[in-house]
Amino acid sequence: MNDEITFPLEIEFRHLDHSEVLDNKIRENVAKLTRYYDRIMSCRVVVEPSQNRHNKGNLYHALIDITVPTGELVASRDPDKNHAHEDPYVAVRDAFKAMQRQLQSFAAKQRGEVKHHEPPPQGRIIELQPATGFGVILAADGREVNFTRNSVVDYDFDKLEGGEIVRFAEVQGEDGPTASTVHVEGK
Repeated sequence: MNDEITFPLEIEFRHLDHSEVLDNKIRENVAKLTRYYDRIMSCRVVVEPSQNRHNKGNLYHALIDITVPTGELVASRDPDKNHAHEDPYVAVRDAFKAMQRQLQSFAAKQRGEVKHHEPPPQGRIIELQPATGFGVILAADGREVNFTRNSVVDYDFDKLEGGEIVRFAEVQGEDGPTASTVHVEGK
């Protein structure tokens, strides 16, 4: 993949002397962003000391503003929350990490790769053996799923009753489908 900048890039050092080394580091990071989304239209990076003075010295603030076809993405690192930002390189690095995550998420949404979380399977308890701590759930698809006392979450196994509706997480056990966790609905 080509890490070449083919869009307008503005780098601004506010209340800070221009640093050729930091400027080059910013350009490298901007070029790397094209790996995550190749339709960036423009980029603006601002590095400045924080307005708040601290006893140990200046903390630095870095802001990245990227224009994409459907809008803008902005990443910034607040120096008041991280004393490592006494180094402007660290503030810039952290802002670029945040922008990378945003671009990856944005690109995935553009490709339609939004995660859809399936609801956990549901069923009803059809068998309970309190003495052995064993039970069976009849899943909505008609399968029988075993569970044990230790599978029941946030509820007392001994208070379970046949016919109760439960949600469960299923794994393949030695004796067939087994519920690793069981949550009683409405309890």
